[in-house]
Amino acid sequence: MIVAKLKSAGELAVLRAKLDSRGQRLVFTNGCFDLLHVGHVRYLQAASALGDVLVVAVNGDDSVRALKGAGRPVNTELDRAEVLAALACVDFVTVFQSVRVTDLIRTVKPHVYVKGGDYTPESLDAGEREALESVGAKIEIVALVPGKSTTETLRRSREQGAGGREQETAGANP
Repeated sequence: MIVAKLKSAGELAVLRAKLDSRGQRLVFTNGCFDLLHVGHVRYLQAASALGDVLVVAVNGDDSVRALKGAGRPVNTELDRAEVLAALACVDFVTVFQSVRVTDLIRTVKPHVYVKGGDYTPESLDAGEREALESVGAKIEIVALVPGKSTTETLRRSREQGAGGREQETAGANP
């Protein structure tokens, strides 16, 4: 694990204050990031471009199960954090255990909050939106990459496991 990139909420609050003193902006996003795919990477690259430091908050394992259901997460919270920390566009990663990121928003006080195009500012959780407004965060929505989602990746995997794999390789030369 790139330990230097894994930060607590308190460490991120200190970082935010340092960035303020330098006139820099902390960009913040959150999610499960269960199976990292090109949609995630492009989303995180776009988020990073909106400020000076990108912090990614990763849902803990229990909160992923509460949000996504049985069988999720596929990867543990620390594995997901490590993969995210390895990306050049991600400056810092934190893991949060609650279903909602509201308390972390209030602690970190990001300048910019980013979500994917499956959200609108109005469709964000009301508590999260109120926390963002209370800390003065600008909400940015980044377009999704069509057909690139964890749900779609898992669907394709299930289809291939149920015979799709044979169809995929049937025409291949030995």
